[in-house]
Amino acid sequence: MNQHDELIELERAAWQALSTEGAAAPYYEKTLAGTVLMLLPGGLVVDERVLDLTPDSAVVAYRVEATREDMDYEALLNSTYVREDGEWKLALHQQTPL
Repeated sequence: MNQHDELIELERAAWQALSTEGAAAPYYEKTLAGTVLMLLPGGLVVDERVLDLTPDSAVVAYRVEATREDMDYEALLNSTYVREDGEWKLALHQQTPL
């Protein structure tokens, strides 16, 4: 099984565990990293946080409150960066509106 298939299988297993009574805690005890960052609706991450994944990759997570013209926006954001040729490059960005 290749890396992509393994990771998709882990995601599917997570959703199965979440939808099966009593299965979530054992699943996450087995699969969570020693240092974990979760962005969930309800605003659990308030401060800026950087989670180093490897020496050449990291996740930046934060909560934002912004106004553009007459629209207010509040969300949890995370950006995954990888270092390419000595410079940080954005590889993934996600927003969860609150």
